[in-house]
Amino acid sequence: MRVLLALALAAALASETQIPERDLAIAAALRDQALAGSSAYALAESLVREVGHRLAGSDNDARGVEWALRTMERLGFDRVWTEPVEYPVWSREREEAEVLAPEPLPLAIAALGGSVPTPPEGLIGEIVAFADFAELRAAAQGSLKGKIAFVTRRMERARDGSGYGPVVAARVAGASVAAEKGAIAFLMRSAGTRDSDRPHTGNLRYGESITRIPAAALANAHADRLQALLAEGPVTVRLRIAARERGLYQGANVIGELSGRMQPEEVVALGAHLDSWDLGEGAIDDAAGVGIVLAAAELIAKQPERPRRSIRVVLFAAEEIGLYGARAYAERHREAVARHVLVGESDFGGGRIYQLDAAVKPEARAAIAQMHKVLEPLGIALGREDAGGGPDFGPLRRLGAAAVDLRQDGTYYFDYHHTVDDTLDKLVPGDLDQNVAAWAALAWLAANAEGDFGSGSLPERAGPPMIQEARPAPP
Repeated sequence: MRVLLALALAAALASETQIPERDLAIAAALRDQALAGSSAYALAESLVREVGHRLAGSDNDARGVEWALRTMERLGFDRVWTEPVEYPVWSREREEAEVLAPEPLPLAIAALGGSVPTPPEGLIGEIVAFADFAELRAAAQGSLKGKIAFVTRRMERARDGSGYGPVVAARVAGASVAAEKGAIAFLMRSAGTRDSDRPHTGNLRYGESITRIPAAALANAHADRLQALLAEGPVTVRLRIAARERGLYQGANVIGELSGRMQPEEVVALGAHLDSWDLGEGAIDDAAGVGIVLAAAELIAKQPERPRRSIRVVLFAAEEIGLYGARAYAERHREAVARHVLVGESDFGGGRIYQLDAAVKPEARAAIAQMHKVLEPLGIALGREDAGGGPDFGPLRRLGAAAVDLRQDGTYYFDYHHTVDDTLDKLVPGDLDQNVAAWAALAWLAANAEGDFGSGSLPERAGPPMIQEARPAPP
């Protein structure tokens, strides 16, 4: 009996994924090197200063791809290439709103991405307010005929960004629901946490066979003013939006790889997205993430030898307008899910990482615990036994890829998200270095693990509510 128990224990230990002591020491050295100063801020600054905002399908989008190719080559990736991604192009030209009655009052708005324009002379309608998206959905059919729907729900501030999902549902589908009820236009309080005169944009999704009506977000301070007027009686608003749909565009995911010395066909994949909205510089969303994952790979590229497996960095196209690059990547690599040993994305600004979540097979939990011991000095706790991998790896995660989330402090992220204030000055170099330290150490450990993490065999698991509820599918 003792022999059988010993054999069973030995078999169980053999099946567990483990990380060699040597690689734990190398990862700790990578961590400390990044903390002493990484290239993340300089890389984010280069992208912002040399390219600017990177609205999907714009001239700057193309320049962003060129920037990524030459930067990856300069950083020492062994292979650099692009994979085509097709997506629609939309651009804003002008947006204005004003209260006409009971008294003149200008309103600061941002057209939602994909919004149809108003007639050149604008639209005039009485405002009908709804406390949240659910209340709008419950409105009677035809009850908004000739009216402008206005969802007033305020986003709650939270470190994990969990206040985003409950308000962004209105941004994604509010225009279509309002149109079903007869509305001529849709307004919402911005999906942001700062009471300012800066409106937040973001993508919407029109339903099929629904009349498309113009849609915009009000700056939070202006939403307050509009609500105060509504408390006193009827309010009439004129809305002008000039925007254009420009057809389909072929962009690209940009991919760089450090080739593994023993199992190069297996990859640990880090991601960020190249595109941004057009109102600011796209610094926190997502030049920060681009800088973080590139800097992490650069540190590994400078090691005396390559890791056991390949480390791949994917800079995704057209995330903001509907995860087009993400879906193209998952479809292209559908048959190689099992070879994506572990995936994770940096797409939540430049805040410090406070928690490691991981969706892996049970036999790999010990390896995750080993990773956590290396990350713990960075102030990172071991969190949930679940992870979505980030928005752009979500489609691959749903195909069974093992994933990690390095959860960043997003307390102030939504103060600037999708606004003109998304600028380089919001990034703190030391905080970016802490992110690089975590990603470089984790990537090295995953790439050198003895055993796998379960990719190709895991069931679909939901990611953080913020991500799952916020990201629309392409139309």
